[in-house]
Amino acid sequence: MLTSENIDQLFENFSHLNVLVIGDVMVDAYIWGQVDRICPEAPVPIVMVKERENRLGGAANVGLNLKALGANPILCSVIGADQKGNEFKQLVQDAGMSLDGLISDAGRITTTKFRIIGNQHQMLRVDEETTEPLNQHQFDLLNDRILSLFQENEIHVVVFQDYDKGVISPRLINSVVTEAHNRKIPVAVDPKKRNFLDYKKVTLFKPNLKEVKEGLGVNFDPRNNEQLEMVIAQLQDKLQAKMVLNTLSELGVFISWETKGVYESRLIRAHRRNITDVSGAGDTVISVAALCLALDAEPGLMAAIANLAGGLVCEEVGVVPVNKDKLREEVAKMMTS
Repeated sequence: MLTSENIDQLFENFSHLNVLVIGDVMVDAYIWGQVDRICPEAPVPIVMVKERENRLGGAANVGLNLKALGANPILCSVIGADQKGNEFKQLVQDAGMSLDGLISDAGRITTTKFRIIGNQHQMLRVDEETTEPLNQHQFDLLNDRILSLFQENEIHVVVFQDYDKGVISPRLINSVVTEAHNRKIPVAVDPKKRNFLDYKKVTLFKPNLKEVKEGLGVNFDPRNNEQLEMVIAQLQDKLQAKMVLNTLSELGVFISWETKGVYESRLIRAHRRNITDVSGAGDTVISVAALCLALDAEPGLMAAIANLAGGLVCEEVGVVPVNKDKLREEVAKMMTS
């Protein structure tokens, strides 16, 4: 039976978990300003800069969310041996996270997303990145580093955070999933298009609606429960995944899990929110789900908590980690409603 004590213990146990976070890390660079007039040279607003800020983004935002929830994330990725790479590593250290899984290589550039915010609204984004796959040398360095981290640490769950920037490949997926299976460590995945169907036999697969449609080449109405259940079952069969957590934006989340050879599923509706910015919500959902997965939480409960967490961060401007105390309060309200 679910009680407040159970939930308190679950949240407390987050603090005992070590998490390998593998994927495309980046710097989220913000320029904050005020808009009072339109440019005379072109019909665009003029943003008078008031503040600049660098934040951890991409897979590193998953690390921030895990850290905010009390866990110990270890970021594993390849970044550039450049100025933004140095800034990224400083941000990681400032956040109290380890640099042990990071490879700096002069053959890459550090992915940076420049967001221009005027009057508290995002007006423009400029990306500086490479999406080329890692070369053989870079792959070997990262793969060897990850395998050594398995040996040097007690890892409780692995998270693949894929942004199609080239760090994750089918070879890396196969290597890591094999090692995790051998060590009986669950693997959670937040996919993108390039490697979508390469995540075979993972524990938890968390695509959004667009990714499911593109990944399977199907179109369906997510409001039709029968269609939704059929498509997710098809995806689960293809991947041989134990669980699929499909985020449905304003419709909520749908989770399907395998029990004794049979799929069970549940649709969890979204909660009413004052949505400000959806950036980073997926990072928060996979972070919460991965920790619940490591603690063997019941799938429906895991999905419900992750759904609440994703909604909470949408009330903030920019990419920010979830607030653990606020999330715990939301879970308490959910239990009494």
